[in-house]
Amino acid sequence: MSVDITEAEAANELMRLAKAIARHNRLYHAEDDPEISDAEFDALVRRNAELEEAFPHLVREDSPSKAVGHEIAASPLSKVTHEVRMMSLDNAFSDEEVEDFVARVRRFLSLAEDEPVVMTAEDKIDGLSCSLRYEKGELVMAATRGDGQVGENVTANVAHIDDIPKMLRGNVPDVFEVRGEVYMAKQDFAALNAAQEEVGGKLFANPRNAAAGSLRQKDDSVTAKRKLRFWAHGWGAASEVPGETQMEVMQAIAGWGLPISPDLTLCNSTGEMLQHYRSISERRAQLPYEIDGVVYKVDRLDWQKRLGIVAKAPRWAMAHKFPAERAETILESIDIQVGRTGKLTPVGRLAPVLVGGVTVTNVTLHNRDEIERLGVRPGDRVVVQRAGDVIPQVVDNLTRAEERAAFVFPDHCPECGSEAVNEEGEVDVRCTGGLICKAQQLERLKHFVSRVALYIEGLGERTIADFLARGWLDKGPGDIFRLKDREADILALEGWKERSVENLLSSIEAKRQPDAARLLFGLGIRHVGAVTARDLLKNFHTLPALREAAEKARAGDEEAAAALTSIDGIGSAVVEALGDFFHEPHNVTVWEDILSEVSPPEYVVETRQSAVSGKTVVFTGKLETMSRDEAKAQAERLGAKASGSVSAKTDLLVAGPGAGSKLKKAAELGIEVIDEAAWAEIVAAAE
Repeated sequence: MSVDITEAEAANELMRLAKAIARHNRLYHAEDDPEISDAEFDALVRRNAELEEAFPHLVREDSPSKAVGHEIAASPLSKVTHEVRMMSLDNAFSDEEVEDFVARVRRFLSLAEDEPVVMTAEDKIDGLSCSLRYEKGELVMAATRGDGQVGENVTANVAHIDDIPKMLRGNVPDVFEVRGEVYMAKQDFAALNAAQEEVGGKLFANPRNAAAGSLRQKDDSVTAKRKLRFWAHGWGAASEVPGETQMEVMQAIAGWGLPISPDLTLCNSTGEMLQHYRSISERRAQLPYEIDGVVYKVDRLDWQKRLGIVAKAPRWAMAHKFPAERAETILESIDIQVGRTGKLTPVGRLAPVLVGGVTVTNVTLHNRDEIERLGVRPGDRVVVQRAGDVIPQVVDNLTRAEERAAFVFPDHCPECGSEAVNEEGEVDVRCTGGLICKAQQLERLKHFVSRVALYIEGLGERTIADFLARGWLDKGPGDIFRLKDREADILALEGWKERSVENLLSSIEAKRQPDAARLLFGLGIRHVGAVTARDLLKNFHTLPALREAAEKARAGDEEAAAALTSIDGIGSAVVEALGDFFHEPHNVTVWEDILSEVSPPEYVVETRQSAVSGKTVVFTGKLETMSRDEAKAQAERLGAKASGSVSAKTDLLVAGPGAGSKLKKAAELGIEVIDEAAWAEIVAAAE
């Protein structure tokens, strides 16, 4: 990759890379839901490293080169601080980079050219890093890596992993932390996905995600039902280290009863390291588990200590990653799937082909632009890649030049027939059918009755799904208010009693005069969130008036468009989304149907004079006595403007536990900061 760019361009690219890598790190490590392949992620990291090497004075505080893993997301599992930080590894992708690694070790230690640098080499299993703390041979704590400093307590969960002994055998140090990977074998992964598919559950993209999702369960009985395995590759805190070399310690760990890689070996030269790499690579598809490379470590522990670490990785270790695996096959057809948010995703159906030991029959084609870029059509011969063992993708079209009609991406939803559009600047095409689209109905109705929208108690996901399956909610949310006509039918269902049916229907009837902003937000119009809905209704006061303005703006009425965009926070994207919504006849039918059942009063925001009238207030951190939406509504009632970001125009920051960058920025700008209790006093004083 070239670094022939200006300093300003480099700074901007480093900023974008930091954000992108942090996001993908979070998806991979904290949410077990990666969007890109390992190879694509590695390319981002390599580009970041090249720019930092070329412009060392531009290295950012949030540089990916300083991070290990990712800060753990909000989790029901308790946190554990590692006594010894869990590091990550630098990567090599070519023989030359491995040779450079050995040369750097030799230079750092000032070794003579003829002095051998002995390395251990073992396959790099694709799993979830885990640390096992043993005290006097007994397992007392198991934790995930997290961000390297703080992980999650998974002690109860690993108790169900047969490979992990609760008590080590033999002569064991008083304290010893074994570190390794929790993983799922290919056969067990296939069985899990088959079971998930049978019950309509979530399918995992690869064994690593399955292992991570299974280990990080709040309910360890879920972990117990899934076959997880473990092998050790190192250690952390230790009262005593049983050996003077990496190999000696690993053999001691194996002797205590913990599995280690069957391919762990000693290499006396770079040539032997590369030979071992190629040997494992050739056998990769036949292995019962997924691996993504080979790890080399300096064998002598005294040399490891001298080499130390740099940033987030040890100087004495390197991961030699495998290239993405590819194969050729025929693209037999292209199907369009409609997601729960209305996104139209093209899926390629392939003639079955073996890629990396797995038979691939489907590939994601991502979006309309990707189909155009590849020029793919049914009948083309394509190259398929399983990069990093995630969802396969097409990387090349070998028959692009052949005469064949181009694939025409639909402009109407294949599920409901509504218009399918993409907004300016976006690549995704989305169905505008919303609440009438079968593919979206469940999610849309869940949102409509949720706490942040109309809040109809008793209508949970299971109930909505059941009623949908019975055809009771086919017309959309208006059908909710006609459920009173199905009282006897509901009572006849398993699990329903007279009291529960009565409570449900009473909850529904109580929303016959809903808040207009909540109703608008509940319809799920793209770009119209809770705050935007309130802002629109504060200016137009009634839903019919808002509809009239949106339809006129779409028809080219500049005055109507100006009336919308003059509202603070309302831009062209919101105006376009409103226009698209009312342009779709199906949506108009749903709109008119729901308004035939409910009568939202004119939307008027009653404000009272208070200590924050005319001021801009920002809420940050976790609010413990109310939701963020409720706090913003309070601010508006007190005559204040509730903003989502801190700027020089901010007058007051209300900070709850966990406040981060907004609190820091407020301090830098000299903005007044109060806690939730002080905010409650301001609200109480105005009432």
